[in-house]
Parts: sequence; structure tokens; C-alpha cells
Amino acid sequence: MTEVPPDPPVPPAPTVTLADIVAAREVLDGVAIATPMEESRWLSALAGGPVRLKCENLQRTGSFKARGAYVRISRLSAEERAHGVVAASAGNHAQGVALAAQLLGIKATVFMPEGAPIPKERATRAYGADVVFHGRYLEDAMVAARAFAAETGAVFIHPFDHADVVAGQGTAGLEILEQAPEARTVLVPTGGGGLLAGIAIAVKALRPDVRVVGVQAAGAAAYPGSLTSGRPVALESMLTMADGIAVGLPGEITFAAVRDHVDEIVTVSEDALSRALLALVERAKMVVEPAGAAAVAAMLDDPGRFATPAVAVLSGGNIDPLLLGKVIRHGMAAAGRYLNLHVTVPDVPGGLARLLGDVSAEGANVLEVVHERISPSLRLDEVEVHLQLETRGAPHAERVLARLRERGYRILE
Repeated sequence: MTEVPPDPPVPPAPTVTLADIVAAREVLDGVAIATPMEESRWLSALAGGPVRLKCENLQRTGSFKARGAYVRISRLSAEERAHGVVAASAGNHAQGVALAAQLLGIKATVFMPEGAPIPKERATRAYGADVVFHGRYLEDAMVAARAFAAETGAVFIHPFDHADVVAGQGTAGLEILEQAPEARTVLVPTGGGGLLAGIAIAVKALRPDVRVVGVQAAGAAAYPGSLTSGRPVALESMLTMADGIAVGLPGEITFAAVRDHVDEIVTVSEDALSRALLALVERAKMVVEPAGAAAVAAMLDDPGRFATPAVAVLSGGNIDPLLLGKVIRHGMAAAGRYLNLHVTVPDVPGGLARLLGDVSAEGANVLEVVHERISPSLRLDEVEVHLQLETRGAPHAERVLARLRERGYRILE
């Protein structure tokens, strides 16, 4: 019997060093901006110490992705540039690739999953790239983009799993330490892990005492299971509004860097993302996308968990205005700012007016009123009233409920 030779060993994933990140910074000079670091008084009060926001939502193209994309594409050979580049992205990487290709005079094609945010698609086209929709998830678009690369010779620009991309994203880590040299914790929104890996490599090389925390949406958290398994493991499904970090499989390079340099991965719920986005709009006057609010969501979930001074990275600000409206409403509901009630009142003239007067006396604002006269739970002399109220938060909502009960109203579950 012929002995089957063993499979050849898999070469280790390329590593990224501090020197690579410093070199990437030189490449980005005059292309990417050093984004602001803003003090957050309201987060600082909650956390019991200084908290600052690293505003990558104010980067060119509206996210950190322009850093890594430009470094990667700028290093292509003349022959590679002649064939153009292709990428797969839900939007932020698409814009980064499109801008870099435009600046370097290279043709770009981008595959997006169906349902990618309209502003991201339009911005990508505005930078001169061709956009093709394919599949439901980013991974589907990546398969199509790789097939396109094989057919045309275009160079596939990975959204996170390439040494040049990680080095480019890591330049944000250099800026963080320069702008907040006293930082003890850095929290980073995490999808595929390019930004987290780059920042962690830079931070740990210069300040190994700083704790680096990756934050994932609970509905698209591939890293916890992958780290437990010791290798990248694909999620079976994903469900999150945070399309910018909805990545179902870590890359080989990013996984190794996160495993070796990141202290902790935490997850946040959709409610937490909504509350964080709303708080950033209200308190910081910052427009971010759900993914960009992930680090702040983690801090709001457990303000005392992270040593201060802390830096929360706002990774992107590209959000569809329609989604922004929905998320703000969701965030207000999650924060107890909306109260939905089903209350029974006597079916007599003035019954509804009395109910609304009691609500008004407690300072709640009525958004919607609906009558229901036919229900098996109602007595013949009752009417059910559905109220949607705007309150000042959960404690105020509880006071409204207490007043209505004191006044004898029957509140239906």
C-alpha cells in the first residue's frame, strides 16, 4: 500500500510590526488626516475618570478604512495597477478602496451585499468605482469579488486580512498614544479585526501596560468562539444593525494579532448600540453609524469596568439618514424615553380627557392615541386606550405609571 504523503505545512500568517505601522504612516502623509481626540465629560462622569473619543468618523470617507486601503493599493506594482483592483464591502471599505484608487489613478470595482446602506453605495460610486451587488452577507460578496479577480486579473483588496491593511489601520493607534499618552484602556469596535489588530500592535509595542479591548455586536460576534477554538471559526448566521462590523469569519492575520495582543473581547446588544448612538448625537454632537458606536456602548453597559483614562474609538460615521431616525427612536425606547400603555377608561363623555389630563399633569407628552372598543378583556362600560408617550427617561416613566394607578386606572399588560 502506497503511503500518502502528509499535507505540506501551512505557512504562518504574515505578522505586522511597529516598524510596519510607522512606515505606513509615512505613506499616508497628506492622504489620511490625524483625526481629533475629543474629551467626553458625560462619559467621564459615568466612568469615574477621563474618557476620550477618537473620532475616526471624521476621517476621509467617514471611517478608518481609508488608512488601510490606501497603504495596500499604493504598494501595488505597475503591472498590478494596470489590471485594476476589486473589493468586497458593506460600504466603509468600499469607500476607502474607491478613494485610494481614484487618488492613484487605478480602476476599482466593489462588490456589496444586498441591502448595503444607500449613502455608502452612492459615495463609493462618487469616488469613481463600479459597484456590483451580490449576496446577503459580506462573505457572499467576497466570494464574488475573488471570482472577479480570477477572471479579470484585478487585485483583490481584502477589507482586513492583509499586512498592509492592518499596518494602515494601526496608524490610528500611534495617534491615540500621542493624543492621550496617559490612556490606560483603549476600546475598539471590531468586525474582521483589522482596526483592532493594528491598534493593538501599535499600542502594545509602545505601551504594553495599556489594556486593549475589542467590542463586537452580539449578533455578529465571531471572535469569542474563534478565540476559544484557537482558530478562526465562521458564524452560522448574523443579525445586527451594525453592518460595519458584521463579519462572520476572522482573518488569519487579524486573528493571530488579536489573539496575541488584545486583552479582551466584549459584546454589546442592539439596544446598547442604539442607546450609545443616541447618546453620542445628544451629548457629544457626533453622528456615527451603529458599528462606530460599539465602544461607547460597552462603556455605557458597564462604566466602571474599564480603567480610566480610557479612549473609545468611533470607527465610522456613514449612516443612512432613514436608519439614523429608526436607531434614534429605538435608542429612545431602550432608554425609557418612550412609554407604550394600554389603559381602560370609563366609556363616558370626558373619560379620555381626564386620562390625558392626568398624563399631562405628570409631564409626559402624548405622541399617539388609539381607541379600542371591541375586546374580550373589556367590560361593557369601558374603552381601551393605547397611548404612546414621550418621557424624560425610565424614572419619569415609572412616575407616570404610578400616578395613573393612584388615579384608579386599569393598566393592561
